[in-house]
Amino acid sequence: MFIQTEATPNPATLKFLPGKVVLQEGTADFRSADEAAASPLAARLFGIPGVTGVFFGYDFVTVTKEDQDWAHLKPAILGSIMEHFMSGAPVMGGASTAEATDPSGEFYNEGDEIIVKTIKELLETRVRPAVAQDGGDITFRGFRDGKVFLNMKGSCAGCPSSTATLKHGVQNLLRHFIPEVQEVEAV
Repeated sequence: MFIQTEATPNPATLKFLPGKVVLQEGTADFRSADEAAASPLAARLFGIPGVTGVFFGYDFVTVTKEDQDWAHLKPAILGSIMEHFMSGAPVMGGASTAEATDPSGEFYNEGDEIIVKTIKELLETRVRPAVAQDGGDITFRGFRDGKVFLNMKGSCAGCPSSTATLKHGVQNLLRHFIPEVQEVEAV
Protein backbone atom coordinates (compact mmCIF):
# COMPACT_ATOMS: atom_id res chain seq x y z
CA MET A 1 0.00 0.00 0.00
CA PHE A 2 1.36 3.41 -0.99
CA ILE A 3 0.15 6.49 0.90
CA GLN A 4 0.84 9.89 -0.62
CA THR A 5 1.26 13.00 1.51
CA GLU A 6 0.58 16.61 0.63
CA ALA A 7 1.43 19.80 2.45
CA THR A 8 -1.46 22.08 3.36
CA PRO A 9 -1.52 25.85 3.88
CA ASN A 10 -1.56 25.08 7.61
CA PRO A 11 2.01 24.15 8.64
CA ALA A 12 0.68 22.15 11.61
CA THR A 13 -1.40 19.92 9.32
CA LEU A 14 -0.47 17.30 6.73
CA LYS A 15 -2.80 15.56 4.25
CA PHE A 16 -2.50 11.78 3.76
CA LEU A 17 -3.99 10.09 0.68
CA PRO A 18 -4.23 6.31 1.20
CA GLY A 19 -5.51 5.61 -2.32
CA LYS A 20 -8.78 4.29 -0.88
CA VAL A 21 -12.12 5.79 0.06
CA VAL A 22 -11.87 6.97 3.66
CA LEU A 23 -15.47 8.16 4.14
CA GLN A 24 -18.12 7.38 1.55
CA GLU A 25 -20.26 10.34 2.66
CA GLY A 26 -19.62 13.51 4.62
CA THR A 27 -16.63 14.33 6.77
CA ALA A 28 -15.57 13.63 10.34
CA ASP A 29 -13.51 15.98 12.51
CA PHE A 30 -11.88 14.81 15.76
CA ARG A 31 -10.18 17.31 18.09
CA SER A 32 -9.53 15.05 21.09
CA ALA A 33 -8.83 11.43 21.94
CA ASP A 34 -12.29 11.23 23.56
CA GLU A 35 -13.99 12.26 20.30
CA ALA A 36 -11.73 9.85 18.37
CA ALA A 37 -13.25 6.89 20.23
CA ALA A 38 -15.98 6.93 17.53
CA SER A 39 -13.41 5.83 14.95
CA PRO A 40 -10.86 3.01 15.17
CA LEU A 41 -8.58 4.88 12.75
CA ALA A 42 -8.84 8.23 14.55
CA ALA A 43 -8.25 6.51 17.91
CA ARG A 44 -5.14 4.83 16.48
CA LEU A 45 -3.82 8.18 15.21
CA PHE A 46 -4.50 9.93 18.52
CA GLY A 47 -2.39 7.21 20.12
CA ILE A 48 0.64 8.82 18.48
CA PRO A 49 2.17 11.43 20.83
CA GLY A 50 1.85 14.92 19.35
CA VAL A 51 -1.32 14.35 17.28
CA THR A 52 -3.95 16.96 18.20
CA GLY A 53 -6.48 16.61 15.38
CA VAL A 54 -7.71 14.12 12.79
CA PHE A 55 -10.05 14.91 9.90
CA PHE A 56 -11.54 12.48 7.37
CA GLY A 57 -12.68 13.45 3.88
CA TYR A 58 -13.80 11.27 0.99
CA ASP A 59 -10.33 10.03 0.05
CA PHE A 60 -7.97 11.65 2.54
CA VAL A 61 -6.98 11.87 6.18
CA THR A 62 -5.69 15.17 7.55
CA VAL A 63 -3.61 15.08 10.72
CA THR A 64 -2.79 18.11 12.89
CA LYS A 65 0.18 18.10 15.24
CA GLU A 66 1.55 20.01 18.21
CA ASP A 67 5.11 21.31 18.18
CA GLN A 68 6.82 18.10 17.03
CA ASP A 69 8.67 17.94 13.74
CA TRP A 70 6.91 16.20 10.84
CA ALA A 71 10.07 14.16 10.23
CA HIS A 72 9.44 12.36 13.55
CA LEU A 73 5.64 12.07 13.32
CA LYS A 74 5.13 11.25 9.65
CA PRO A 75 6.50 7.66 9.74
CA ALA A 76 4.30 6.76 12.73
CA ILE A 77 1.22 8.28 11.07
CA LEU A 78 1.91 6.52 7.77
CA GLY A 79 2.37 3.23 9.62
CA SER A 80 -0.87 3.66 11.57
CA ILE A 81 -2.90 4.49 8.47
CA MET A 82 -1.39 1.55 6.57
CA GLU A 83 -1.98 -0.89 9.44
CA HIS A 84 -5.57 0.27 9.76
CA PHE A 85 -6.45 -0.19 6.08
CA MET A 86 -4.59 -3.52 5.88
CA SER A 87 -6.57 -4.81 8.89
CA GLY A 88 -9.90 -4.29 7.13
CA ALA A 89 -11.36 -2.54 10.18
CA PRO A 90 -14.00 0.14 9.53
CA VAL A 91 -12.95 3.79 9.58
CA MET A 92 -15.94 4.74 11.71
CA GLY A 93 -17.26 2.72 14.64
CA GLY A 94 -20.73 3.20 16.13
CA ALA A 95 -21.16 6.94 15.42
CA SER A 96 -22.31 7.97 11.98
CA THR A 97 -20.35 10.52 9.99
CA ALA A 98 -23.28 12.91 10.24
CA GLU A 99 -23.04 12.82 14.04
CA ALA A 100 -19.30 13.41 13.97
CA THR A 101 -19.62 16.17 11.38
CA ASP A 102 -22.58 18.16 12.69
CA PRO A 103 -23.52 17.61 16.32
CA SER A 104 -25.58 20.82 16.58
CA GLY A 105 -28.19 22.38 14.34
CA GLU A 106 -28.11 25.28 11.92
CA PHE A 107 -29.67 28.63 12.66
CA TYR A 108 -31.38 31.22 10.46
CA ASN A 109 -34.64 33.15 10.32
CA GLU A 110 -37.69 31.59 8.69
CA GLY A 111 -37.81 34.18 5.91
CA ASP A 112 -34.21 33.50 4.86
CA GLU A 113 -34.66 29.97 3.46
CA ILE A 114 -33.97 31.03 -0.15
CA ILE A 115 -30.82 32.95 0.84
CA VAL A 116 -29.59 30.01 2.94
CA LYS A 117 -30.27 27.58 0.09
CA THR A 118 -28.18 29.76 -2.26
CA ILE A 119 -25.37 30.08 0.31
CA LYS A 120 -25.27 26.30 0.76
CA GLU A 121 -25.27 25.72 -3.01
CA LEU A 122 -22.35 28.11 -3.52
CA LEU A 123 -20.43 26.53 -0.65
CA GLU A 124 -21.06 23.04 -2.02
CA THR A 125 -20.16 23.79 -5.65
CA ARG A 126 -17.47 26.48 -5.42
CA VAL A 127 -15.89 26.55 -1.96
CA ARG A 128 -15.83 23.04 -0.49
CA PRO A 129 -14.08 21.38 -3.47
CA ALA A 130 -11.27 23.96 -3.33
CA VAL A 131 -10.89 23.68 0.43
CA ALA A 132 -10.88 19.85 0.24
CA GLN A 133 -7.84 20.14 -2.03
CA ASP A 134 -6.04 21.62 0.98
CA GLY A 135 -7.25 18.90 3.37
CA GLY A 136 -10.09 20.78 5.01
CA ASP A 137 -13.77 21.56 4.86
CA ILE A 138 -16.09 24.51 5.40
CA THR A 139 -19.70 23.94 6.39
CA PHE A 140 -22.67 26.24 6.87
CA ARG A 141 -23.67 26.90 10.48
CA GLY A 142 -26.02 29.86 10.25
CA PHE A 143 -27.15 33.17 8.76
CA ARG A 144 -28.32 36.16 10.79
CA ASP A 145 -28.48 39.91 10.08
CA GLY A 146 -26.42 39.65 6.88
CA LYS A 147 -23.70 37.59 8.55
CA VAL A 148 -22.88 34.05 7.41
CA PHE A 149 -21.43 31.74 10.08
CA LEU A 150 -19.22 28.91 8.84
CA ASN A 151 -17.45 26.03 10.56
CA MET A 152 -13.88 25.40 9.41
CA LYS A 153 -12.56 21.84 9.79
CA GLY A 154 -9.48 19.80 9.07
CA SER A 155 -6.49 21.80 7.92
CA CYS A 156 -8.66 24.94 7.84
CA ALA A 157 -9.15 24.90 11.61
CA GLY A 158 -6.36 27.00 13.05
CA CYS A 159 -4.74 27.69 9.69
CA PRO A 160 -2.88 31.01 9.49
CA SER A 161 -4.42 31.73 6.07
CA SER A 162 -7.99 30.80 7.08
CA THR A 163 -8.93 34.43 7.78
CA ALA A 164 -7.80 35.42 4.29
CA THR A 165 -9.71 32.46 2.82
CA LEU A 166 -12.87 33.55 4.62
CA LYS A 167 -12.65 37.30 4.11
CA HIS A 168 -11.13 37.55 0.65
CA GLY A 169 -12.36 34.31 -0.87
CA VAL A 170 -15.63 33.09 0.58
CA GLN A 171 -16.98 36.47 1.69
CA ASN A 172 -16.32 38.10 -1.69
CA LEU A 173 -17.86 35.15 -3.54
CA LEU A 174 -21.02 35.14 -1.42
CA ARG A 175 -21.39 38.94 -1.52
CA HIS A 176 -21.05 38.88 -5.31
CA PHE A 177 -23.91 36.40 -5.77
CA ILE A 178 -26.04 37.26 -2.71
CA PRO A 179 -26.42 40.99 -1.98
CA GLU A 180 -27.94 40.21 1.46
CA VAL A 181 -24.62 38.79 2.65
CA GLN A 182 -22.54 41.47 4.36
CA GLU A 183 -19.96 39.44 6.27
CA VAL A 184 -18.62 35.92 6.80
CA GLU A 185 -17.38 34.69 10.17
CA ALA A 186 -15.92 31.42 11.46
CA VAL A 187 -17.53 29.77 14.49
